[in-house]
Amino acid sequence: MEQTLSSPPFRLTALSLLAALSLSGAVLAQETPVPAAASSGPVFSAPSAFSFDLLAERAATLARQPYAPTPIEHPEVLEKIDYDAHWRIRFRDAASVQVGDTFAQFFHLGTYFRQPVKIFTVAEGEAREVVYSPDYFDMPEDSPAHGLETNAGFAGFRLMRPDMKSDWISFLGAAYFRSDGALRQYGLSARAVALNTGLSIPEEFPRFTEFYLEPGPDGATIVNALMDGPSVTGAYRMVMRDTPGKGQVMDISSRLFFRAPVERLGVAPLTSMFWYSESNRFQSADWRPEVHDTDGLMIHTGAGEHIWRPLNNPDRVVTSSYLDRGLKGFGLVQRDRDFNHYQDDGVFYDKRPAVWIEPTSDWGAGAVQLVEIPTDDEIYDNIVAFWNPETAPRAGDELRFDYRMHWVDEPPVEMPLARTVATQVGNGGVPGQPRPKDAIKVVLDFAGPALEGLDPREGATPEISAPEGVEVVNPFVVRVVGTDRWRLTFDLKAPAETDTVDLRAYIAQDGVPLTETWLGQFHLAQIHRLR
Repeated sequence: MEQTLSSPPFRLTALSLLAALSLSGAVLAQETPVPAAASSGPVFSAPSAFSFDLLAERAATLARQPYAPTPIEHPEVLEKIDYDAHWRIRFRDAASVQVGDTFAQFFHLGTYFRQPVKIFTVAEGEAREVVYSPDYFDMPEDSPAHGLETNAGFAGFRLMRPDMKSDWISFLGAAYFRSDGALRQYGLSARAVALNTGLSIPEEFPRFTEFYLEPGPDGATIVNALMDGPSVTGAYRMVMRDTPGKGQVMDISSRLFFRAPVERLGVAPLTSMFWYSESNRFQSADWRPEVHDTDGLMIHTGAGEHIWRPLNNPDRVVTSSYLDRGLKGFGLVQRDRDFNHYQDDGVFYDKRPAVWIEPTSDWGAGAVQLVEIPTDDEIYDNIVAFWNPETAPRAGDELRFDYRMHWVDEPPVEMPLARTVATQVGNGGVPGQPRPKDAIKVVLDFAGPALEGLDPREGATPEISAPEGVEVVNPFVVRVVGTDRWRLTFDLKAPAETDTVDLRAYIAQDGVPLTETWLGQFHLAQIHRLR
């Protein structure tokens, strides 16, 4: 079941700055591997007992106390460490901290990352804090960072690959993190939790305040994190593996403790960018054919239905809810991997990772929610997707959510059905005849095992559901000549006062689906105005 809601415009945090800064994986990369014994290596504090259960107890204790944000020291200095100044501060390889089979490097504070985090290493049940020193960084002589005190602290960290030339995961800003996937290109971001996203009230951004890094089994790296915010605290345990050519898999356990009620809780939230694709090319005059990190929301429901929802760039904030129970998985996916569809050899949108969320505990009833925010540029993250439990948390509640997160090129979902490979929208009507102004043409392309080798004479039929009063004109299905693709085409007409139309469509044979369910949402007034 689907619900669509609209909310007044609001602003997200400057996630584009995360993309521009060190999370790109290129800003702080060095060329020299860490030596076996570095004389200028990191300094550690005295050890103290640590376990994930102890961390969860601390989060629970914090939730029973008034919120006290981490102080920002010397804001006048941090203000001067802008993008350019931050970019010039390089972490020294010799100060890297070994964590099992990988090395951790740290990000410096700056104007966009003003609150320090504490970082610890864990071994044999004991944690030792990495003591900040400006000696860990190479800074230009005129860098404003020299004006900070010697105990300034770190902004975040990243984990390096064995060659020490690139990182595969980064934690920087609030409770955000992201990995580079199977194709080794950073794109969308994940975060621990989303609070009141897409509502008329301000969104809340709790932050990771402490990290505990430890080696895991079979070459994995474990990141334990303490989260704190005005309405919620939390403890997170992430067992992470980087497999060259296959991406990253993270087994995440989260424990949440609520100080205050939350109107909309987002579990396992993903944040991405969608400006335009073949479906809304008319919304941009940019020279590139398509610009997006992600082109759709994919859902595998508790009932086993496979859903594909192409993304929109609406003219207002729109929240869509897909109700479910026993959810099998959801994710933001970049399906289109053809470089020619983007023509961008600088940021390689064709290589951006897909992220798939697979619950490993019972999440009960709720909804996958998709928030779409207007944008007119690629520098803004304007897409958010998450799981919203049926019951909103109240003050004093404790909730647990376990899930597996895949950063891949294709979600690890077995599906014999054909998948949507293109959603195209244009003028309705027939070439050579007057075009109706109240109609648009929708063309859907599908490809996959269930359609391969299908004879056009075997009776593939279009199955389309539309709201009352909305007319689907002349729907038909054909095979695209010379390919294994099949095309579902129809015109869509609605009364003039109709704003938003939600459709369901798939190709069937004798009533049996051959394709996943395509869910399309059209903002008709916007389309008629811009086309």
